[in-house]
Amino acid sequence: MLKPAYPIRTERLLLRPFTPGDLDALHAVQSLPDVTRYLYWGPRDREQVREALEVKTGQTALLDEGQALSLAVEVAATGELAGDALLFWHSRVHRSGEIGYVFHPDHHGRGYATEAARALLELAFDGLDLHRVAARLDGRNTASARVLERLGMRREAHLVENEWVKGEWTDELVYAILQRDWRRTAR
Repeated sequence: MLKPAYPIRTERLLLRPFTPGDLDALHAVQSLPDVTRYLYWGPRDREQVREALEVKTGQTALLDEGQALSLAVEVAATGELAGDALLFWHSRVHRSGEIGYVFHPDHHGRGYATEAARALLELAFDGLDLHRVAARLDGRNTASARVLERLGMRREAHLVENEWVKGEWTDELVYAILQRDWRRTAR
């Protein structure tokens, strides 16, 4: 079980629960074709973002397997919403989880995704005592793959044309890290 104390502070970011007041900023992220290119869903209109936000505002703790923690990623210096970060708790028995993140292009190239994902891994390993955390991404998303590699995650699989997404076959990459490897590299 994980009920973080909010906000979670990193060097430059605050990770916090989403609020209804995040609608405009989240819409600015989720409405962009560049942002949704490698996601399962396409650009969202305001109503679709409102519906997604309603779900996100309820994802503030991990009380049992099968749940997701969805956090707004805010630039501490400006209060600007840069994106969102997700931690899924897949299995209590297998002590497994998954991370994900989505950022507005204005915040790309600054290390924010790496910083936020590092905080997610800390929550997964220190807060939930998970054994293994994975990340799945479209095989064409080289920027996201670099983030995962910087975190010490290893590429475990390249699944060729395994999913039909938005009218085309797509490859999927699977990255993962074990708790013991995280502990070794996080110091």
